[in-house]
Amino acid sequence: MRLPDPERSRVVLIGTSRYEDEKLPDLPAVGRSIEDLKETLTDSVYGLVPDNHCDVLEDEGDIRLIGHRLRRAATQAEDLLLVYFAGHGLTAGRRHDLYLALRDTEWEEPEFNALEYDKLRSAVLNSPATTKVIILDCCFSGRVFGDSMAGPATEVIGQVEVDGSYVLASAHRNQVSLILEGEDHTAFTGRLLRLFRGGVPGGPELLTIDDIYQQLRAQMKAEGLPQPHRRGTDNASLLAVARNRAFAATAAPLLLSRQQAAVERGESGDWEGATRALGGLLEEQTRVLGPENEDTLRTRQFLAHATGGAGDPHEGAAQLRKLLAEQTRILGPDHDDTLRTRQFLAVNLGEAGYRDEAVAVLRLLLPDRRRVLGNDDPHTLRTAHMLARNLAATGEANEAIGLLKEVIAARERVLGSDHPHTVRSRRDLAALVKPNSGESHV
Repeated sequence: MRLPDPERSRVVLIGTSRYEDEKLPDLPAVGRSIEDLKETLTDSVYGLVPDNHCDVLEDEGDIRLIGHRLRRAATQAEDLLLVYFAGHGLTAGRRHDLYLALRDTEWEEPEFNALEYDKLRSAVLNSPATTKVIILDCCFSGRVFGDSMAGPATEVIGQVEVDGSYVLASAHRNQVSLILEGEDHTAFTGRLLRLFRGGVPGGPELLTIDDIYQQLRAQMKAEGLPQPHRRGTDNASLLAVARNRAFAATAAPLLLSRQQAAVERGESGDWEGATRALGGLLEEQTRVLGPENEDTLRTRQFLAHATGGAGDPHEGAAQLRKLLAEQTRILGPDHDDTLRTRQFLAVNLGEAGYRDEAVAVLRLLLPDRRRVLGNDDPHTLRTAHMLARNLAATGEANEAIGLLKEVIAARERVLGSDHPHTVRSRRDLAALVKPNSGESHV
């Protein structure tokens, strides 16, 4: 199962909230439904298509314009074509066919001034799109299935007997769709939006249109609302129409456990193994949690640092610079992860031979660490120690000695004289004070 290709898919949202005929009351909830559905379907992380592939026709009365825009989208769509209508549904003619009311539709004679459903259907079914979905949120929308609406689920209705097609209707052929008092959207679309935005707890990672239908039907039945109906061919259910946002709650702990294992692998010295593990993990986290999720950003941080540890500090530093800009925007400059990225950047710059630049990064980071964490915090002391080592490498021995003495005093007080970090800082100080001791000071 997969999501549709955004560049090869199209969405058309048609809705009428204002009517000129006084027998057709205005439906403000339709306008809000259209607006929020567009925002959801074009979301940069969880949506189906980019903004320019979602055509909105709200309160449009020109049937020729609607037909032109609908046919254009249908012709352009190659993977998914999704067409949605919300508004009044009317029946007319000897067969009591369904008409979709537009702004200037007349209640008594919709045949001449409303959008005939059969014309919409024909435009959709003539599309080369692999999967075609029609969603109708209007009274009597079940009429698109004919008199055998209540027949077995396996029955194929002639009106939708085309491979890859799926029609989801908000109400039975003789039912009205509802707008409940106090709700911003129509009853059907409001619950559809909840599924898109909230997902299905315990459900799969990706949701098909049939998954959506099953959830809507169960929920609306439980609330005593008109139940939606659907008809579709088999392969229409093979294409997902939404990421299940609730899936992340189940997957996140497992992904976090893998992240911790990969980090430990790097810290033990297997940087190449850590890089491979983190690379695969990042792809999954980006898909499931989203690219701006804290866990996803943290995996990028460790992956960049592991890349440097595996022998390419230039690339590690480049990745960390890009990440730092994003973390500053998303998490803020004082977030622990943002500060850690600055420290990792200094490490990789130093390893790449840019000691002066590493010193510049650490000089700015150290006062921020002290301000946010305090003078004696282990991370603050680690930054100070790292600055001292880089200062020594650039010939600033006196400043490095003074800083190391501060670090040693704090570590003896906080960690004790025998702690490995305290011992190492004393060893680095001794190497500077006695340069002939043979110990490295970088």
